[in-house]
Amino acid sequence: PRVLGNQFLANIRETDAIVQVVRCFEADVIVQRVRCFEVHPGKKSKEEQEKIDIEKGALAKVNEELENGRAARAAKLDAEEMLAIKSLGLMTLKPMIFACNVAETDLADKGASNPFVQLVRARAIEEGCEIVVVSAKVESELMEMPKEEATEWLEMLGVVDGGLATLTRATYTTLGLQTYFTTGVQETRAWTIIKGMTAPQAAGVIHTDFEKGFIRAETIAYDDYVKFNGEAGSKEAGKTRLEGKEYIVQEGDVMHFRFAN
Repeated sequence: PRVLGNQFLANIRETDAIVQVVRCFEADVIVQRVRCFEVHPGKKSKEEQEKIDIEKGALAKVNEELENGRAARAAKLDAEEMLAIKSLGLMTLKPMIFACNVAETDLADKGASNPFVQLVRARAIEEGCEIVVVSAKVESELMEMPKEEATEWLEMLGVVDGGLATLTRATYTTLGLQTYFTTGVQETRAWTIIKGMTAPQAAGVIHTDFEKGFIRAETIAYDDYVKFNGEAGSKEAGKTRLEGKEYIVQEGDVMHFRFAN
């Protein structure tokens, strides 16, 4: 295998999660086996001295997993231990998504009949990781097609969404993210937030003044917004709600914030 440069590894350490693409079809090249990076503990900084006992305990758990050929994420670390070793940037401690790159004929059953996918799926279950089945060849061709033609072709292949959409959803799930919408006359925008955020916190993603001066949020559930053909129809159907500071934003909420200047 090609040796990874220090800069490449440094960039990976800055990420929140890793997507590992695994070839899951026969070809004229060697099929890449399922493997993960091996990472060994680095030196602790001076600022971490006060947490030495916690750090040592966490590293002992991680080292045990690495010595047994498992990823660092297999270690049962609590929140305090995770924080103590976060600065080390251990790559196998990061959430992992396995993306199985398959032939287009394997998309309909999501790789159920593909033995390579089953091997990856077993590994993903063992490590508690997400797995998605995609076809890089199909994705490259979809990018060249008009939307209607692409939709028809996906239907012919027996799938609803392309691999990119599937991977995006898996990434959001892995990172604990979700989306809410704001909409107006000129545009509709999607905003990414962390699951569990309150309405003021979600408003703060747009601008900090929205969070500081938050009063309440006019909210419509996504399904209602679609069912009743937008904001006006949702209001007529009594589906618009006024939510306060304690409201936990839900996936797909359509929101209009009221705030004091």
